[in-house]
Amino acid sequence: MDASTLSPLLPKALQAVRQAGEIIKDHWDRPRDIRRKGRIDLVTQTDLAVERALIDSLAPLVPEATFLAEESATKLEPGRLTWIIDPLDGTTNFAHHVPFVASSVALWCEGRTVLGIVNAPILGETFWAVEGAGAFMNHQPMRVSEVDNLEDSLVATGFPYSVREDIRPIMEDFESVVMSTQGVRRPGAAAVDLAYVASGRFDAFYEMRLKPWDTAAGWLLVREAGGRVSSFDPNVPYALGSPTILASNGLLHEAVGGLLRR
Repeated sequence: MDASTLSPLLPKALQAVRQAGEIIKDHWDRPRDIRRKGRIDLVTQTDLAVERALIDSLAPLVPEATFLAEESATKLEPGRLTWIIDPLDGTTNFAHHVPFVASSVALWCEGRTVLGIVNAPILGETFWAVEGAGAFMNHQPMRVSEVDNLEDSLVATGFPYSVREDIRPIMEDFESVVMSTQGVRRPGAAAVDLAYVASGRFDAFYEMRLKPWDTAAGWLLVREAGGRVSSFDPNVPYALGSPTILASNGLLHEAVGGLLRR
């Protein structure tokens, strides 16, 4: 798919994602119906409703595309042409009424993301990018930050659901980063973290054990906003589903990568 195909598709995809975001807003003040997929991995009826709405609205836009969506996925590998969906990134935030929640939607085509949308409906912000056409937030172009000094940088991270098993490397990395930067933030939604790197609010973001639906859209946002994405090792390219991800404004990439365990 190229720009001539994606340009007319983008408004329809944005409409579908924003309409699904209305479900999140409508459910925001309702009682939560929460169940556990794991010890600290939650799912709500809102996750399921948003995923269904997105699949129903996106399917007609690209009839030949398959779906890889968090709540219905039976595998982690997308097909040649696949919509990759996280209906409600930040479910734990949603359960606790913390507004850092988002829907992440990416169109994957032959090994790369060609269209990515991150919609944070409670915050009133939608971020999107089309391959080769730049990145935008609420119709305004966005760029990564120009911070090039580690001590002036604000870095984001997240903790995986395997936090008990991985606590030592997590805390070693956290200590290295927090001691070397201006600060570390942990909003709890990787799609939002990546969008914030793309918009210049965060200078870098790192996390381990993320799933394809966590990163597929945000990965493109950062690249199209002029940033860089790799594994924790800056010399190892990021691939969908890689065990680690490091996204930055590019200027700090090597420096932040040097603080993280391989």
